[in-house]
Amino acid sequence: MILHLDMDAFYASVEQLDHPRLKGQCVIVGGSSARGVVSAASYEARRFGVRSAMPMFQARQRCPHGIFIPPRMDRYRHVSREVLAILREFSPQVEPVSIDEAFMDLTGTESLHGPPAVLAAALKSKIFGTLHLTCSIGVAPNRFLAKIASDYKKPDGLTVIAPDQVHEFIERLPIEKVPGVGPKTQARVAEFGIRFLGDIRKYSESALRASFGNFGSRLRELACGIDPTPVMPDTPCQSASSECTLDADTAETAVLARCLLEQAEEVAAALRQEGVKARTVILKIKHADFKLITRRTTFAPPTQSSKEIYDQALLLLNAYPLSRKVRLIGLGATGFVPADAPRQLALFTAEKTSRKGWEKVDRTVATIKTKFGEKVIGRATLQED
Repeated sequence: MILHLDMDAFYASVEQLDHPRLKGQCVIVGGSSARGVVSAASYEARRFGVRSAMPMFQARQRCPHGIFIPPRMDRYRHVSREVLAILREFSPQVEPVSIDEAFMDLTGTESLHGPPAVLAAALKSKIFGTLHLTCSIGVAPNRFLAKIASDYKKPDGLTVIAPDQVHEFIERLPIEKVPGVGPKTQARVAEFGIRFLGDIRKYSESALRASFGNFGSRLRELACGIDPTPVMPDTPCQSASSECTLDADTAETAVLARCLLEQAEEVAAALRQEGVKARTVILKIKHADFKLITRRTTFAPPTQSSKEIYDQALLLLNAYPLSRKVRLIGLGATGFVPADAPRQLALFTAEKTSRKGWEKVDRTVATIKTKFGEKVIGRATLQED
């Protein structure tokens, strides 16, 4: 049996937790500009049709009385780590899949924690009692069904699909609930008269492959309750990134550089939390005509310094001809090595000291923010005019 945990309206719930005056209010977390998107919406805001990934201007139209808050990723990551720590008290077989979701393999836990339904209820109780946040949990014989089940009774839900209930559950599962079945695929399956996942079994795998390619085979497996994908605990993070859609299209290097500086701080924070350093920096640019380009550079020694990451990104930006205006800019880092891995010392002491010095500055600033609040210290360049 596999368990899938999904924190309820995670970012918005954390904001309501940290600011009790927001309890019961329409809280919408996301970019502050009209071109930003909603990262999370409280269930109060969802009643007005606000949802994640919705353009912010639409959210304001649907919920003009909502309370709009910029995201605080450091805080959300901190709470996410606390959630994962609680999960690992019940089983070491835990696989985080996003900041607010994780899978757990329940194999071998019954003798310690009881049947899956009992364990899931105890887990929900422990998270609420410790963090004062609710979550929704699905338990099923495989990952696919566990994830579907966790969404069934949100918020604060618990759905268990026993092995002998799989066939019945699949028979009445709307096809649009299946991951990978988007609007285009929905239109195509509708031509076959397919409304529920169970309807897929009426067709042979060869017929499904002829119409849907490899995804046809996947649909057939899911319709038969088959998903062999295992839970992969402690899968190392392979990259860290941050991006933003600009308030207005621009080709001004100074504006883009300011965005990169802010993103470098976010990426460096993610590297510290993962305990890694990066050897590659990636620049992402989406132009006003939506054409997307990426540029990357690899360097040595690896770093988790926000200044070094910013400097490398700025070199990439300055080397790229800005002949058209930019709509979105992003910064990523990859090529990770453990932060404590041995490495060749720098030939020039000044360079070595400079790199270490800026990494120490980042850690010190992070400690101050954790103790006294996000706004107590920051780069002057990033302060509002």
